[in-house]
Amino acid sequence: MASQDWIDKDFYSILGVSKDASAADVKKAYRKLARQFHPDQNPGDAAAEQRFKDITEANSVLSDPEQRKQYDAIRAMGSGARFTAGGPGGPGGSANFEDIFGDIFGGGGRRRTTYSTGGPGGAGGFEDLFSQFGGGYGAPGGYGAPGGYRGPQGPPARGDDLRAETTIPFRSCVHGTTVRLRRSNGQETTVRVPPGVRDGQRLKISGKGHSGPGGAGDLYVTVHVTPHPFFRRVEGTDDVEITVPITFPEAALGATVEVPTLDGGTVRLKVPAGTSSGRRFRVKGRGFTTAKGSGNLLVTVEVHVPAELDEQAKDAVRAYAEATAGEDPRAGLMAKARV
Repeated sequence: MASQDWIDKDFYSILGVSKDASAADVKKAYRKLARQFHPDQNPGDAAAEQRFKDITEANSVLSDPEQRKQYDAIRAMGSGARFTAGGPGGPGGSANFEDIFGDIFGGGGRRRTTYSTGGPGGAGGFEDLFSQFGGGYGAPGGYGAPGGYRGPQGPPARGDDLRAETTIPFRSCVHGTTVRLRRSNGQETTVRVPPGVRDGQRLKISGKGHSGPGGAGDLYVTVHVTPHPFFRRVEGTDDVEITVPITFPEAALGATVEVPTLDGGTVRLKVPAGTSSGRRFRVKGRGFTTAKGSGNLLVTVEVHVPAELDEQAKDAVRAYAEATAGEDPRAGLMAKARV
């Protein structure tokens, strides 16, 4: 709903944007100025408080496509508005106001609407020019209301959101933790980091942003996790992978080995006979645990070859080599390479 007050207010200038600014430009300018002049940032500063109100009013109009369209039309026609005194023969000293909105909201051609002062001798109030659009004279928020015309008000603006980052140890992302974040004004907020949080994950804490007339904004915290020298999270999942060394006899003959788990314990893994280096096994449910469930532990075995062997060990290897002399693990390799 348009207001006569719009004629005298340059909302584009208030927000510091051009008349052809996009909705995104308007939003960006509003957020920047709202942070600068917010009462929380300027306690006791009446000028900043008024500036914040002006910024909020400008944004409520320019961010609404329909209101912005009406505002632009009214501003374009505003220079043609004028009051003319009625002639001596006019009833009760009437005053005529040329309706600059006739072409916008009425039918074709210019319309003239006459407003008369009421009561004996012409004393009384001024009829609301905008009563045809709603919010008549003396109505809440209408022209002539206490304190003057306040203009159409949209929903009260929420406070701006806050964004922060924090880094936690790998072990804390396994079990969950809490971190304390301090604002520039010294205020602290305790944030609960749930178990299984991923590196780069963003947490939302409702109502912990800047305060505003329509309520407080939200706090968004991006969590970074320091790498672990042994456990590695599989990107985009709750699985964790590790590499476990095994001996040649364990790989050749089979064995059951104990491997570490995220919770600080171990789990027994059966390695079947004839296992090659690089083979991966899955231990179900021993990965990261979140509210959605638990991931898996992925174990890659790597056959360990000693850097040094004593004579007895060398003799044993030579004997093994003689016993398996007919086997060639590279047979057919060249054929595969030439495909």
